[in-house]
Amino acid sequence: MNALRNKVQLIGNLGQDPEVVTLDGGKKLAKFTIATNETYKNAQGEKVTDTQWHNIVAWGKTADIVESYLSKGNEVAIEGKLTHRAYETKEGEKRYITEIRCNELLMLAK
Repeated sequence: MNALRNKVQLIGNLGQDPEVVTLDGGKKLAKFTIATNETYKNAQGEKVTDTQWHNIVAWGKTADIVESYLSKGNEVAIEGKLTHRAYETKEGEKRYITEIRCNELLMLAK
């Protein structure tokens, strides 16, 4: 059950082309966002689509795959864990971000 404590599974579409960076040690980092959609009917019976955006981070071999095969609009299934971090802007403001660290990636057919 410990493996289920921090596990996220999402299916969505890339909102933009991935940003891939090669760090000093040669390790690759890929960042991208995916949108997930949920459709429901409101009290008036109208169809409503709720879109949520998720920040995804992939490292190493997974980042290589992201760089080679993914682009804006692609549908993917990802599995990973939820992470939170803080950083400071150039102006000295503290910002917080929630990301999903991708452990597994499945490209879905289009």
